[in-house]
Amino acid sequence: MKKAVYAGSFDPPTNGHLWMIQKGLEIFDTLVVAVGSNPSKNHTFSIPTRIQLLKDAVPSCERLIFDSFDNKYLVDYAKSVGADYILRGIRSAADYEYERVMRAINGDLKPEIQTVFLMPPREIAEVSSSMVKELIGPEGWENTVRRYVPAPVFKCLQEQHS
Repeated sequence: MKKAVYAGSFDPPTNGHLWMIQKGLEIFDTLVVAVGSNPSKNHTFSIPTRIQLLKDAVPSCERLIFDSFDNKYLVDYAKSVGADYILRGIRSAADYEYERVMRAINGDLKPEIQTVFLMPPREIAEVSSSMVKELIGPEGWENTVRRYVPAPVFKCLQEQHS
């Protein structure tokens, strides 16, 4: 059984995250979507809210597990849940450089855990949680943001900014 961890802050979840989850389920037998706590980021939503938004946006599947982790290296978390793979998305050259370095460090820490990279299609390649948050506020933001996030996330963002 191939088990992978797809980790991120998911603050908020985007259509790009959903694409990664869908592709992860096509490749792996089990996919753990893990919401990580990143102390260098100011989070809009709590970890339980981010997990619920992901659950609301993704059809239920017994091969899909939602979880969170804190104060742990991703490879250590992957090992703790019995995963042999880490799934990561690459949207740009900057992402590639960052992920390349992290893959090397993760390989030093746990060489038995492989990192698999996926590149999303062009129409969602530029979408990030940070970009979505930056688009909120100006008149008409709803029409723009609606294109980049799943419906349950859009509804939550709309309620938060009403």
